[in-house]
Amino acid sequence: MKTNPCIEQSEQNILHTYNRFPVVFEKGDGVYLYDVEGRKYLDFAAGIAVNALGYNHPSFTRALQEQSQKLIHISNLYYNVPMIEAGSRILGISGMDKVFFTNSGTEAIEGALKAAKKYASSRDGRAGHSIIAMNHSFHGRSVGALSVTGTPAYREPFEPLMSGVKFADFNDFDSVKALMDDSVCAIIVEPIQGEGGIYPASPEFLQNLRKLCDEKDILLIFDEIQCGMGRTGYYFAWQEYGVKPDIMTCAKALGCGFPVGAFLLNAKAASSSLVPGDHGSTYGGNPLACAAVSQVIDIFEQENLTGHVRELTPYLEEQLDKLAESFPFIKARRGKGFMQGLVLEDIPVGQIISRALENQLLVISAGGNVLRLVPPLVIEKEQIDEMAEKLRDSLAGN
Repeated sequence: MKTNPCIEQSEQNILHTYNRFPVVFEKGDGVYLYDVEGRKYLDFAAGIAVNALGYNHPSFTRALQEQSQKLIHISNLYYNVPMIEAGSRILGISGMDKVFFTNSGTEAIEGALKAAKKYASSRDGRAGHSIIAMNHSFHGRSVGALSVTGTPAYREPFEPLMSGVKFADFNDFDSVKALMDDSVCAIIVEPIQGEGGIYPASPEFLQNLRKLCDEKDILLIFDEIQCGMGRTGYYFAWQEYGVKPDIMTCAKALGCGFPVGAFLLNAKAASSSLVPGDHGSTYGGNPLACAAVSQVIDIFEQENLTGHVRELTPYLEEQLDKLAESFPFIKARRGKGFMQGLVLEDIPVGQIISRALENQLLVISAGGNVLRLVPPLVIEKEQIDEMAEKLRDSLAGN
């Protein structure tokens, strides 16, 4: 196969909602991807933080094959074994009390918002509650998820969206307090803003949000879709902060490439929110997706991937800091674990991404001017060194 004919056929048939880079991938192995012409690329994008296990992980693909030969789908009118097992596994690693499986992160956000609104309406006996979200946040592309996404460019073409959303400034607790009134039912926040530019929350900010939600009997929602599932060296980023949410959303690396998401609730939120008839999903919790979830968690445990991320993070940060010191247009490095960003100034981030692609390295952007690195969690030092060399050449214009 050749690249250009594939791209031409795609442009003829597929709705143009992405400005794709001129490469057509055919297969992956480990932390490398191969295009249709046989070129090998080091992947530090991981399908936008999805492919935590890299590609073609033998026990993961085997688990999917085995489950596909048993049962792929069964209605939620019935129980199924993989869903029961996956529910137990994800509650075990999260310390939450109930889970609802979805098909994506966006759907997980939708469920979390509904649960928060139902909690408040059950408490107050009325509807019409509002939600505090953060500026520069990103929670998804559906109407509900867009409504709490704090980037006007994403929202404005589709307004009017869901009413009753107020935006505070990330890491500015006073801006949150200024929006509080009796209508607020929840605060939604990413412990690390991803699309917004790789901004970690300060411990004090999350602690103060937790205290405020407890005082006001409102729910704290953490969006762990990108920063969760080991990316920071903990199953979920909030576990390092020691601030537990009432509701948490999860997706991306939860299925490591298989489309699955979830929202999880603590006992308080679960006992006073969604009941039969309030929420549903045709494919949510289907056996194949849940088999993927259980196998992902098995592999995380067997290979100690959270420990591996914590062990290699200082080396990754050291190599990125060296790059930042070498190029004056890199103004900062920020992030946690294997979720890192280089802040660029006076040079378009897309230009660096294109050069990296030419050097057979995959990196992506965030927040307009941030070079984002979210590699598979299974990378080793040798791949970090390879990334640093390729990225150095790309930054230098080679």
